[in-house]
Amino acid sequence: MLAASLLCRRSLTTLLVGLACVACSSTNSYYDSSKPHHTAQGFKNNYQQGEMVGSLLRWQWERWRDGLPKAPANGYHFPVEKPDTAWLKNNRSQTTATWIGHATVLVQIGGVNLLTDPIFSERASPVQWTGPKRVVPPALSIAELPHIDVVLISHNHYDHLDLDSVLALNAQSGGPPLFMVPLGVKPWMQAQGIQNVHELDWWQSENIAGLELSLVPVQHWSARSATDRFETLWGGWIARTGKQSTQSTQAFTLFFTGDTGYSKDFADIHRRFGDVDLALIPIGAYEPRWFMKPQHVNPTEAVQIHQDLHARHSLGIHWGTFELTDEALDEPPRALAEAIRQAGLAPEAFVVIHHGGMLKY
Repeated sequence: MLAASLLCRRSLTTLLVGLACVACSSTNSYYDSSKPHHTAQGFKNNYQQGEMVGSLLRWQWERWRDGLPKAPANGYHFPVEKPDTAWLKNNRSQTTATWIGHATVLVQIGGVNLLTDPIFSERASPVQWTGPKRVVPPALSIAELPHIDVVLISHNHYDHLDLDSVLALNAQSGGPPLFMVPLGVKPWMQAQGIQNVHELDWWQSENIAGLELSLVPVQHWSARSATDRFETLWGGWIARTGKQSTQSTQAFTLFFTGDTGYSKDFADIHRRFGDVDLALIPIGAYEPRWFMKPQHVNPTEAVQIHQDLHARHSLGIHWGTFELTDEALDEPPRALAEAIRQAGLAPEAFVVIHHGGMLKY
């Protein structure tokens, strides 16, 4: 999620004014002139033209004027299911996806426990005394997780790369997981004392414990301060296995989007990797469109991603956990249902579940 949504309104204004006005001054040590998404200062999107971030001051003024963000309809309550932790810890054969909250999903695939963009902290913020506060607690604590083998990080915004969460995972019983990150994030991880880190560029792959893990382009950006915008890479992740269980030899392809605006990248991904079995696609944090469209899809665009990927199933994530933007927290599932109807898809093709809900394959 963009840095604007990760601090309280006062500090948020200061931060994003800086993000909008301060040019990156560092040199990209990863620079490869043969790669179009590389720049001398950092990285850029494949298809986005113009500014990624609109006028923060206009957005904040409109929020104040219109009394935004919207309240959930009829006092909507966000149920939390309690996963069967003993079953999860023993499972090494069935492919599952358990939504812990926001973009954090526990995926069990090919006998490997993956965790996407872990945030277990109370606030999505560089500090825990201010910033967007959780509306719904994590469905599982870090202590309740099975041993995590691999953590997939999509980018370095505070609601996707949370310091306390990655430090706790690094200290898990049984040894640290492998952290898979985009280019430029590894030095930050190592500065925190996390050494088991591999970083990839777009379209690069690595085989880990029988899984092929690939970083793929999506349309977003990176920053953890007012002066480092676009300096580290961002991306989605493909995880593929040739054996999804001991009873099946069929391949299973998972796609984790991270944060993204809509672009032709998803058609490109399908051309390279073929049909996707399960896509984890954000459906929240999309209003106002004039501000969020380049970097966050709305439910209609999420359905288009589902179609571009030829996904067998998709799960809506990145909603109902933190109040980050102007739409009501419970609006994304309603908008998704209408987008699915308009697209002529079966309701079970693209689903939302409660925090703690699980999909099994």
